[in-house]
Amino acid sequence: MEIHVQFVKMQTSEAMEAYVINKIEKLAKKYDSIIRADVFYKLEHDPKGKGKICEIQLSQYGPKIFASSNETYFEEATDNTIDDLKILLNKRKSKMKPHL
Repeated sequence: MEIHVQFVKMQTSEAMEAYVINKIEKLAKKYDSIIRADVFYKLEHDPKGKGKICEIQLSQYGPKIFASSNETYFEEATDNTIDDLKILLNKRKSKMKPHL
């Protein structure tokens, strides 16, 4: 499985990269159909205090799965995005069960 992490219009962070890679590898162990993960971190100036955006796109057999989250901290945005992906992957997995 390939994991690509990009930091858009901001400095790279090795700690955040290691954090998200660890989370995605755990996800890939449970869902073996994941081929590739593209992660984008974006910093947006928001007057409400949020603005740390995490977007993750997973490539599988069939359509791609995408989730995004906008939070106060990148770790929180990553966790929320991973949680959303788990829900989407469970839905996909239940539809892909073989019919008897």
